[in-house]
Amino acid sequence: MADERAERIAEFVSPLRVGPGTEVRLPEDFDPAHKAGISKKKDGVELLRSGIELLADYQRRLAAQDVYGVLVCLQALDAGGKDGTIRHVMSGVNPQGVRVAGFKVPSQEELDHDYLWRYSRELPRRGEIGIFNRSHYEEVLVVRVHPENLRRQKLPLAARGPDVWERRYREINDWERYLTDNGFRIVKLFLNLSKEEQRVRFLKRIDVPERNWKFSPADVRERARWDDYQRAFSQMLSATSTEWAPWYVIPADRKWFARLCAAAVLAHTLIDIDPQYPQVSDQTRHELAEVRRDLEREAPEGAPADPYAASVAESAKEKKSKKSKNKKNKKNKKNKP
Repeated sequence: MADERAERIAEFVSPLRVGPGTEVRLPEDFDPAHKAGISKKKDGVELLRSGIELLADYQRRLAAQDVYGVLVCLQALDAGGKDGTIRHVMSGVNPQGVRVAGFKVPSQEELDHDYLWRYSRELPRRGEIGIFNRSHYEEVLVVRVHPENLRRQKLPLAARGPDVWERRYREINDWERYLTDNGFRIVKLFLNLSKEEQRVRFLKRIDVPERNWKFSPADVRERARWDDYQRAFSQMLSATSTEWAPWYVIPADRKWFARLCAAAVLAHTLIDIDPQYPQVSDQTRHELAEVRRDLEREAPEGAPADPYAASVAESAKEKKSKKSKNKKNKKNKKNKP
């Protein structure tokens, strides 16, 4: 069953993956309104619930094993749904095993270091899932669309030449390869929003008073650079989707479907890691058996010595009885004239 589930998830996320060496052209190559044949939102929500349960299980294993870490990079234009994706997809996991970092305008201290410095400081530890709400890819997106930001980074003149973007693509690929070689898997999600859906979401932020705080006139100024951003995203996806850290383009016009896709990609990564609970030694098992006997002797009169073991045995008994009853009913139905 687990293998079947893994195969279904792999098949679901495959069309979202940007193959290494692929030349991406947004929006021609990826439809922001795609929903993989899922016609009803309620079906997608149910699938998302199952995905969240799966993530919770694998996140516990990841933390217990304490060998691998996972870094999720979320990129999108304004109103793309990054915050909602984080809130919904990670709703079932242990908060202690997840770290979220957001990156805004760099501080003076950050500008006094190399451009990857502030991102490296927020990397997850082994056993953790780290989420970058915007990521190091801002350095080839916003900085590329607004070259004045490049001048603020105090680079030597020779480092600001026409090859700066190709060099940064290479440096980012090398950095991510370094991280994966050391046990940190990278999940890169681009929430692909259409221009019309962004317009609708902006209007809702204006129309609903409780959402006014989420809107800024700067968002509209950035919207005016829509085509520039589409080119920057296309070039980024083409240059930095690698075998060790591929990009997944998430259709983001329907929030429920975007969240389902994000959960599926993350689950696919964790299934591939396949973290396992640590195995204890024979000596530890012997000590646990002794402790168990002592605890069982402390049970109140009339109470089961081990309530958990008793409940598991009762559940197995009920399951066996139900299976036998169903088999008998099926046989009787078959023998009816």
